[in-house]
Amino acid sequence: MLDTTYLIETPEGSTLELHPAGPVVRSCAWLIDFIIRAIIYSALTYYLSLLNDFGTGLLLISIFLLEWFYPVLFEVYSQGATPGKKLLKIRVLNELGTPVNWNNSLIRNLLRTIDFLPIGYGFGLLTMLSNPTFKRIGDLAAGTIVAYQENTIQRPSLPDTTTSQHLPVPLTFGEQQALLDFAERTFTLTMDRKIELANLLTPLTHQTDHTAIVTLYQFAQGLLGKNPPIE
Repeated sequence: MLDTTYLIETPEGSTLELHPAGPVVRSCAWLIDFIIRAIIYSALTYYLSLLNDFGTGLLLISIFLLEWFYPVLFEVYSQGATPGKKLLKIRVLNELGTPVNWNNSLIRNLLRTIDFLPIGYGFGLLTMLSNPTFKRIGDLAAGTIVAYQENTIQRPSLPDTTTSQHLPVPLTFGEQQALLDFAERTFTLTMDRKIELANLLTPLTHQTDHTAIVTLYQFAQGLLGKNPPIE
């Protein structure tokens, strides 16, 4: 992805990294949603035309509701993504990385009329190209950002153990992470290397060699809450 990186500092002191979606991918998502709406409009026109003037009134109301609330409903109830955005793996988020709410979505979509001016989203495109996070006028007013959906990172599997154990002493976050890394990388280590590392933690396990390795696996399982712990 050639888009810039948007960093968010969380209250816990960690950093959340987002990748803003640029004009091209957002235009493609809009086009997909437009085609979906056009198909719905065509179907409504065909069936409601059978009701003469009453059907025409229903058609106009349906077009109004669909045009204005189609993106809002999907953004609020479908994790910030209309079908077009979901297909291209982008979604609308609050500036802080949280899901959008009704206020955010309504504001950004009501201001599409301004973004569309003078024609073909001219103001919106100009605004997007003038800021590093590619926000159109609606995004600036609503405090939203359109970003790529991050792929969920799956943790490597841990060695199978019948039980887990609670840690006998509290460990720092870094020490807990080191313990998990040992268990997750065990399949890439030789037995001699695993014994060497396990013996370094004898003060924690009070064991050595193969028995120490199994105990470290059980501690790792306990950290992840897997298997019934040994009391």
